[in-house]
Amino acid sequence: MAMEQLSLFEVQQQLQQQESHEIKTNQLSKVYYTITEVAAMYGVNASLLRFWEKEFPAQLSHLKKNKKGDRYYSKKDIENLNMIFHLVKDKKMTLEGARSYLKSNKKKIKEDQNILDELHKVKSFLLDLKKNID
Repeated sequence: MAMEQLSLFEVQQQLQQQESHEIKTNQLSKVYYTITEVAAMYGVNASLLRFWEKEFPAQLSHLKKNKKGDRYYSKKDIENLNMIFHLVKDKKMTLEGARSYLKSNKKKIKEDQNILDELHKVKSFLLDLKKNID
């Protein structure tokens, strides 16, 4: 019985330590980021970002490219990726479902993102407070 409780405790700790894949654009310092840098921020392959560029043309078709075709992401592009990542990876929507949701609920998505930002701030504050108490 103690082993089961310990494993549940470990699972809870792991869940608390998991970070959101959302990138906070207000903390970004550069104007443009390469596809490799953005892929590393999200912990995904660059091929997934290229794939999403084709699947979500309304949000990602205006990426800046140089003569070689290297992609550069602005803060606005990263905000759009945050929305896509949240719908596809966190909410487990299909690509078609995410596309239609983005078309019809732009305002709601931004409100949801703001709420998530505030919740992450509260969570990090509480975790810091817990560390200071222990």
